[in-house]
Amino acid sequence: MAKATRTILRQRRHARVRAKVHGSTERPRLNVYRSLEHIYAQVIDDNTGTTLASASTVDRELRSQVASLTKVEQAQAVGKAVAERARAAGVTRVVFDRGGYPYHGRVKALAESSREGGLEF
Repeated sequence: MAKATRTILRQRRHARVRAKVHGSTERPRLNVYRSLEHIYAQVIDDNTGTTLASASTVDRELRSQVASLTKVEQAQAVGKAVAERARAAGVTRVVFDRGGYPYHGRVKALAESSREGGLEF
């Protein structure tokens, strides 16, 4: 049997979490994807399969603001932006989906800043 890579192990953890975490219309799912350079966040209604709000470090509005920041500070900016956009879409309560990543560093910074931005989870 081949050795499992970090990506495969993360995908297995994510699949286990997704078996239990489901976003509804009343409480959509705040999903986080973290690549080596960027971080992405989406608020997803799993009942209809639609994205209600999203933000990332590659957004046109955020790209110039986060260019000179550290990765943790970039994650904080993305968390605040996704919270503002979700509140504008009428969402205040979400279920947090860390995507199989450890709740540490950039993922934790994004979660805490989105809490400060007005999302409850």
